Amino acid sequence: MRRSKFFLPTLKETPSEAQIASHRLMLRAGMIRQASAGIYSWLPLGFRVLKNIEAIVREEQDATGAQELLMPTIQSADIWRESGRYDAYGPEMLRIRDRHDRDMLYGPTNEEQITEIFRASVRSYKDLPQCLYHIQWKFRDEVRPRFGIMRGREFLMKDAYSFDLDYDGAKHSYNKMFMAYLRTFERLGLKAIPMQADTGPIGGDMSHEFVILAETGESEVACHKDFLSMDLSGADMNYDSDLQSEVDQYTSKYAATDEQRDPEQEKALGDDLMVARGIEVGHIFYFGTKYSKAMNAVVNGPDGEEIAVEMGSYGIGVSRLLGAIIEASHDDDGIIWPDSVAPFKVGLVNLKVGDDTCDQAAADLYDKLKKSGVSVLYDDRDERAGVKFADMDLIGLPWQVVVGPRGLKNDVVELKQRRSGERAEVSLDSVLSKLTA
Repeated sequence: MRRSKFFLPTLKETPSEAQIASHRLMLRAGMIRQASAGIYSWLPLGFRVLKNIEAIVREEQDATGAQELLMPTIQSADIWRESGRYDAYGPEMLRIRDRHDRDMLYGPTNEEQITEIFRASVRSYKDLPQCLYHIQWKFRDEVRPRFGIMRGREFLMKDAYSFDLDYDGAKHSYNKMFMAYLRTFERLGLKAIPMQADTGPIGGDMSHEFVILAETGESEVACHKDFLSMDLSGADMNYDSDLQSEVDQYTSKYAATDEQRDPEQEKALGDDLMVARGIEVGHIFYFGTKYSKAMNAVVNGPDGEEIAVEMGSYGIGVSRLLGAIIEASHDDDGIIWPDSVAPFKVGLVNLKVGDDTCDQAAADLYDKLKKSGVSVLYDDRDERAGVKFADMDLIGLPWQVVVGPRGLKNDVVELKQRRSGERAEVSLDSVLSKLTA
């Protein structure tokens, strides 16, 4: 993409309403613009990152055997009344009425909708287990939306729902998602610690939050300090195998969100205790038959008896992840994207637009990068070098290639790695191979 054609409205000054790094940088980098309180338009640069995150989440869900579908944003109040949550959920739920005076709602989550789909479609235990997921916009009417996309009212979420015949099957489904989440966050360049968590309005008696440690975290969390050095990658998994021992590696050490903290355990840990602020990026729940019994989601068992299915739900805040990545990966100059989610891999800077030699070399390199499958943003604007460098650091692409008349005299360009700041002069012939390696 040529920068002169790309819609990228960067800002030099930080808007006064932005209180944390991710909000400041997303506004300044032209990734989002506020539409109303807690609701944002995603501009092209931000949307590219959002789609990259979504793709990784989708790949890891598919690897577990989960199947993707798409449920509506607007749901009938009737199914929420069946579960007992319509009145209990609270003012965060946006309740509306259609033109026929029917009670509707903008879905904050989808337990009821997926249970209704399941009970209308599955009759026999032979069709179990099942795990269905979608990636869809949600709405929760936060009383004080703040911190940009980190605590907005409209957000993109992956939510998956498992259906099993018994507790052992449900626990295996839970463990599959537990390990898949570790792999997902590792691929996104994040160290997400699984912590015992409160189940909240979802319900159930087993729950883990996946938390990124950050000074701007919305709540205080505590964990064993060994988590800082633990490998949280969730290595390549055989999801058909028994995963309990793998899960136990991460749950045997103390880690708890603020609602679940245990003063006695923390006192016993002594110097091994670490207390910090945390950002929730994922949450998984096992809630058994809470919804299946209330909504009569049953299957015929081996002996013909009706059995209420065991269920779990598993959420990842896809749009929230984008903010969390920035909180974990930025400096004074701007964002530092991990390669896996960067909107472009390379920022190509032409230092002297209008110079035939520079224009030809930059254009040739641009075409070669594109043909090699490398996503590249080519800054071909007639702007000062300082403006171009500042913009490239602000938007945080992993690599910068600088084409200038001085270097071209020696057939070299400058290659800069955004994360380390390291710069090197590289020949025109070799820069392509380095960036495609």
